[in-house]
Amino acid sequence: MIHPTAIIHPKAKLDSSVKVGPCAVIDEGVAIGPNCVIGPHVYLTGDTTIGEGNHFHAGCVIGDAPQDLKYQGEPTRLRIGDENVFREHVTIHRSNKMTEDTVIGSQNFLMQHTHVAHNCVVGNNVIMAGGALLAGHAVVQDRAFISGNCLVHQFTRVGTLTMMQGGAAISKDLPPYCIAFRQNEMCGLNIVGLRRAGIPPEERLELKKLYHALFRGGKNLRVAIEKAAGKYSGGPAKMMLDFVASATRGICTDHGRQHGEED
Repeated sequence: MIHPTAIIHPKAKLDSSVKVGPCAVIDEGVAIGPNCVIGPHVYLTGDTTIGEGNHFHAGCVIGDAPQDLKYQGEPTRLRIGDENVFREHVTIHRSNKMTEDTVIGSQNFLMQHTHVAHNCVVGNNVIMAGGALLAGHAVVQDRAFISGNCLVHQFTRVGTLTMMQGGAAISKDLPPYCIAFRQNEMCGLNIVGLRRAGIPPEERLELKKLYHALFRGGKNLRVAIEKAAGKYSGGPAKMMLDFVASATRGICTDHGRQHGEED
């Protein structure tokens, strides 16, 4: 189960079913649950807790110190759930302060060379394609799809069932169920994702109406939120409305409105 060239600290906690590949390094504060696979040249460090059934492919660096000049070596934490896949050279940093953790949920798929910075919170069933980068304190909600080479600015939120097209960059929040492209722009709802998630037609129609009311109606966003409050009863519409109302960094702008195009 453990390759003879692996270096494992005597105080690291590994379930007896864990497999460790050649030249992997596992430091003192790491705890690994059942049925995990640690590939060759993986480095696991810091106060890092890893759940069941995770697979770390070659060259991953997980739980290293945050890239933050204010960090002074405190024993901060990284928590990882179950059944995640971390492909080649994924990097995930622990948090920069004791009062917060970096958190990765369960059943996520992080492709090669993706990066999750300190204090990020990633939900469940998230896909990050190759080269996607999350800056510190970013939040990615369940079932988001972040395409290749996308950039998410620090403290930015990526909503449930969103999609970021390849190379997109956001420094403003991306509301649930929406598609981001280019820089801080949206181009409608993630209809394919909504259908695959089993969102019924009536709730998809309500989301479409709400999207138009908020982002294509020509009104100030705060005014549009106030007018929309109480008009929508479906769970997804309420989630979008609550997300937009709670934004502190601003919301990505609809492409049509930003460029003066008609609906």
